[in-house]
This record gives sequence, structure tokens and C-alpha cells, in this order.
Amino acid sequence: MTNYTALAIPPAALKELRSTDDAGRACAPYTATEAGSPLRCCLRPVHEGEEIALVSYAPLRRWAAETWAKPGAYDEQGPVFIHAEECEGPAEAPEEYPFSRPGALRTLRRYNAEGHIVGGRLLEIPETAAEGFDTALAEAFAEPEVALVHIRAVEYGCFQFEVRRP
Repeated sequence: MTNYTALAIPPAALKELRSTDDAGRACAPYTATEAGSPLRCCLRPVHEGEEIALVSYAPLRRWAAETWAKPGAYDEQGPVFIHAEECEGPAEAPEEYPFSRPGALRTLRRYNAEGHIVGGRLLEIPETAAEGFDTALAEAFAEPEVALVHIRAVEYGCFQFEVRRP
């Protein structure tokens, strides 16, 4: 059971990304030939045969637009997989954090209300993944200035999901 909510890419952003991504490129859907890539729209692995797209996403930029933050140079974009068409989104109350394979390395990058990086940490996902994430996120949000945390894969630097201050 998780203590924090992993946030997928919001539906309004997904609608835009399915047309033009955050790098200004047109969405180019294709049929997945392999299973396993992380879908950021519904926070689960892709299944072979699904229609998906690899798009450029700028999570901090989109959060900043909602909150009037000014991330400046901390704004970045990167590749994420999404369903090519609207999907059901993530499960209502997931039992585990998404993409939490024990042994995988994650970076938990902390941002303040202005969208500036104010720290981070490396997490090797333990066998008890939920406990590992809960501990790391509790540590992050113990700092009063932390407004949100981005979880990224170390291997590719890909954005996995976001957690906002409870």
C-alpha cells in the first residue's frame, strides 16, 4: 500500500500531446511490437499490439503553467510513452508505485514552488518497493520548501511519474 499518490500525465495534457508534443512535433502513433515500456498516461507497462506513441513531454513546464511558477533553466522535456488514443488512465487506488521493479534505480528530484531544483536522491528500489518510495518521499516532503517530486529512471533519465505535496 502506498502513502503518496503517483500522478500520471493529466488528461488535458495527453489530449495536446496526442496532437503535438512539447517539442512541437506531430504525434506519430505505432503498434507496439514488444511489451514492457512504461505508459505515463495510465502508469502501467505497454502490452504488445497496443497503439502507442513516443512523445516529448515537459512535466515541470506544464505544472508551472498551472501554478505560475517560473522554472527557468530547470524546465526540461524528454521522451515518454503514451497510448495513441484516450485510455482509462491509472487505477483508482493502486497498491504499488508504478514501474517499481526491485533493483531498478530511480532519481527523486525535488522542486520548490518556483520550479527550481532543491535537492534529490537516488533510490535503488528495494524488495519492499512501496516502503522504499514511502521513505524517500517522506524525506523529500519533510523539507517545507518541496512542492513536488519527479521520479525518473536513472538508465534513460525518463520521467516516470510525479508526486505533489500531500
